[in-house]
Amino acid sequence: MDFKFNHVKISGILSVIPENESFFEDEMGNYEFPPETSMKLKETMGYNKHRLAKPGSTIAGYACHGFNYLVENGLVRPDEIDALLVVGSVMDYPIPPTSNVIQGLLGLREDCFCLDITQACAGFEIGLIQAFMMLKQEAVRKVLLINADMLGLKVSPRDRNSYPLIGDGAALTIVEKSNYDNPVFANVKMDGKGAFAIQIPAGGLAKPCDESTRIDYVDSFGNWRSEENLVMKGDEVFMFVQKKVPPMIESLLEFAETSRDEVDYYMFHQPNRFMLRKLCRKLRIDEDKLPMNIVENFGNSSGVTVPLNICFNLADKIRDKALKLCMAGFGGGLVWSSILMNVGPLDFCEIIEYPD
Repeated sequence: MDFKFNHVKISGILSVIPENESFFEDEMGNYEFPPETSMKLKETMGYNKHRLAKPGSTIAGYACHGFNYLVENGLVRPDEIDALLVVGSVMDYPIPPTSNVIQGLLGLREDCFCLDITQACAGFEIGLIQAFMMLKQEAVRKVLLINADMLGLKVSPRDRNSYPLIGDGAALTIVEKSNYDNPVFANVKMDGKGAFAIQIPAGGLAKPCDESTRIDYVDSFGNWRSEENLVMKGDEVFMFVQKKVPPMIESLLEFAETSRDEVDYYMFHQPNRFMLRKLCRKLRIDEDKLPMNIVENFGNSSGVTVPLNICFNLADKIRDKALKLCMAGFGGGLVWSSILMNVGPLDFCEIIEYPD
């Protein structure tokens, strides 16, 4: 499905990352693989270090820490927020909605619209599309979009397939109406037939947690995990990304009547360096235009990787001028989505730590 919006803008992005940092070499003893094999994997996939939330961390905690930072620095006021969207793959509670919890903690107005959206790797794009649709309403002028995931708490430390690349964090994006012409082009596609390529098998209504779901088992590749841990079928995810993402980007550029060279940067979700390099070749994009250094510095924090990517790689540029960005997310669901728009100048674009 294609979308087109206008007179909207992103006015600021704040990324909130755990202060807790873990290095791949320190974790290799958890995996039942020879060290030389693990080091080859590090080089190929781009593993180095990642930021991991400590047990007990919550989306609400990270979101409130970030919002209070913005308020204290005069970058936003609580009474300005007309809608609050929280996007993540795992929320703080089954009930109540995490967005309502955050609304209460921040003291936002009672007529602030709150909504939880369960999305993973394409969560930033899905959240932006929802925010743009809300801004069509006369009563909505400013939306607070919160992307957050704490999947590091859901991955087995003995799972070499997932644990080295996973990361935690949150991003707060202010989206608002604009008086200026700023066309936004977006698309989104979903394929529920492949939904179980990325999953946490136990913990929901379909399979409640019990003693049996906590028992670790070993898969055919030597990875240990329980049914309460995240599991990714790496080969299926890789084929999905290589098959579906290039046509999506090409379709978006055609829809926007924009050439590849007119895009300043391609800010993609960050699964790993190997997958992104393959996408670069398929799309015939210069690697200088597609940063791929998030996993090696922070880990894969699902939908947070795109705003974190912008804060880490473009902050010095995008605070002062507009850049034409092609943003894309792809993964859990299966969902793949992309947005082409001018972003900047931004009121803020930075990274802060959450003091776990």
